This record gives sequence, structure tokens and C-alpha cells, in this order.
Amino acid sequence: MIDTHCHLTHAKFAEDADAAVARASAAGVTACITIATGVEDAGRALALTRRHAGVVFATAGLDPFSSHAAGDSFDDAFDALAALLTSGGFVGLGEIGLDYHYDLDPRPVQAERFERQLDLALRLALPVVIHVREAHDDMTAILKSHSQNTGVIHSFTGGPAEAAGYLAIDWHLAFNGVVTFKNAGELREAARIVPPDRILVETDSPYLAPEPKRGVRCEPAFVAHTLRALASIRGEDASDFGAATTANALALFRLER
Repeated sequence: MIDTHCHLTHAKFAEDADAAVARASAAGVTACITIATGVEDAGRALALTRRHAGVVFATAGLDPFSSHAAGDSFDDAFDALAALLTSGGFVGLGEIGLDYHYDLDPRPVQAERFERQLDLALRLALPVVIHVREAHDDMTAILKSHSQNTGVIHSFTGGPAEAAGYLAIDWHLAFNGVVTFKNAGELREAARIVPPDRILVETDSPYLAPEPKRGVRCEPAFVAHTLRALASIRGEDASDFGAATTANALALFRLER
């Protein structure tokens, strides 16, 4: 199993990030991709990858929240991100995207900053980790216009129609603990239609712990629960499904193991 999206540099892991990695390994998680959402966060993520070489990998990007925090200094933050990614050590760019739930910045501003980072990812030949909330139509349109980019829609929580839109333009979909929730019927329907070579699993730790761990801090080891739930939803053997999602992650992020 590979947890393709966690935040091991989050404050909730301040005391036990290394122990969380060890617990994940004991649970059968062979790799974790920790997602940095800003330049300073990227430095911490890179340090973690060095402590756990071959097990923890990192991406970095300016998500809608860090972009908003940068304000008029976004250009400086973007330049710093570009320099950091160019120096190497990262397996992807992200998470980046659109968030129409909080709408912290005007939507045209969100789109412009998002597209600049898509262009940067293309120049650096990096896959992209996408954050999208209540913005599927605009996201699909933007990704269609940037057809050379590749990557994953992380924490996918849409239904079959939204899933089909992303699959039609060859993007991967990653599912986390939400798919185990009782009220996630449409999401489970979406999970059934994703081709075997386009599906990934993640935790989004420390958020969204799956059943039966709801109510506690999520961590990478919990991806095992999501994987087993997805395999059951899709009518697949859990071991085979784990092997398939691992192969997808290795190929998309070009992980050296």
C-alpha cells in the first residue's frame, strides 16, 4: 500500500511524525507521500524524506489557502517554490487547485495562480496533486486546456458524473476515508467506475480518519482501512487491489524504491 497524500509536517504530527511512519510501515504501508502546502512547509517535508529515504516522499505547492495567505507577495512565494522544486527532491507539485467553498480569493485570481503552477509543473515534468472543492466544472475546463499535465484529483468526493469528467481527460482519482462513511453512497458509486489503472488510495492525514477510526487523528497506517473498503466496494481482492494502486502510485510519481 502507498498513502499518496498525507501531511506529516502538520502540527498534529509535531511530536510523533517519525513514529507515525513506523506505524505505517508495520501496517504494510510501503511508502507515504507527504504534501507540503507552502515554501516553509516544503523545507520540513524535504527533511522528513531524508530521514526516511525510500519510504517518505514529498510534493510541494501553493494551495488556495497558502496562496491567499501570500496575498500581494504571491509572486515571491511562486518564485521561491519554483527554485525549490527545480533543486530536486520532490516527486510532484501540489497540492494546488480551486476552493469555492471558502472562496478566500476571487475565483479569477484562484484560477490564474493555479494555472501558473500547472505551467511550472509541465516545465519541470512533475505530476500535479489537485485540490478541488465545489469547483468541478471549472477545474475540468482548466485541466482540459492544460492537457499535457498529468496528476491526481486528491480526496475525490464527487459522484459518478464528476469522476467521469476527470477520467475522460486521463486524470487519476484518489480516495480517502470519506468513502467509508455511511452517507457516501454517490462516492462509492464513483469508486466503482474508476479503471484499475487510474485509482489511488490516500489518508489526507491528519484529517478524515476512515471507519472504524473516526473521531481520532488520522495517520498513514489507516490507509489500510480505506483500501479494504474500496476493494470490497469494487468487488476486488484486497491484495490484488493493493498491488494495483501501488503500481499506479509508483508510475504516476515515478517513485524510486
